[in-house]
Amino acid sequence: MAGEAHDSAAILASARQSLTHQRAGGRRRGSIGRRSAELKRRHLARKAARVALAIGAVMLATMIAGLVIGGIGVVGLFAAVLAGLAVLAFFSTFPRLKVPDLRALNSGDVRTMVGRTELWLEAQRPALPAPAVRLVDRIGVQLDGLGVQLEGLDPAEPAVAEVRKLVGEHLPGMVASYRRIPAHLRNEQRGGRSADQQLADALGKVSGEIDEISRQLAAGDLDALAVRGRYLDYKYGDALGEAPQLQSPQLSPPKET
Repeated sequence: MAGEAHDSAAILASARQSLTHQRAGGRRRGSIGRRSAELKRRHLARKAARVALAIGAVMLATMIAGLVIGGIGVVGLFAAVLAGLAVLAFFSTFPRLKVPDLRALNSGDVRTMVGRTELWLEAQRPALPAPAVRLVDRIGVQLDGLGVQLEGLDPAEPAVAEVRKLVGEHLPGMVASYRRIPAHLRNEQRGGRSADQQLADALGKVSGEIDEISRQLAAGDLDALAVRGRYLDYKYGDALGEAPQLQSPQLSPPKET
């Protein structure tokens, strides 16, 4: 009886979370940042180009067939229309935009890294609790600004490499750690907090760190930024290798010298 009561409570808690998540817009499909939206536009542009080429090929083949056999007739015209519709349906659907692999996020130039991270975070939103979804959306806006700032710096700067680790590895690593926790265990209290609360706390701290990094970049203080980067790497460095039990780091900004 106790087990059944526990299961019923877990089911009800999950249902309430799902309802709250839906009301908060947890299944929105919009982009969380300009970089991911840019990648989506490029993907659609390539799709449109393939559709145009394929339909052009069907029309050319129809014209050549008509010249060779002296006309295609009604049946041939009907077949050409069906072929055009089939080509349109296929190339409008495939290939789909792939979610970037977690291990490949921190690769390429800064613009690509930010765009991939935003795309990856967007794909995780439907599985996240509502407070985390709102934080992910906020972080997407912050990443756009941070990406612009990083583009103006020498990629060889140690501070840039540390910030890239935070954005392209440690941030998605925490979300991946949460996703590895079974759904029915995410509401259980561990150390006074559930996994949902730990994730929201951790994302809130990351959002604050990104804001502070942007301020230091704006001030041109690369030395302070390098110190902060090494500190964050120490705090978040084990996120990708942790067991499926999210740990919320206790951050305190390092003193600047």
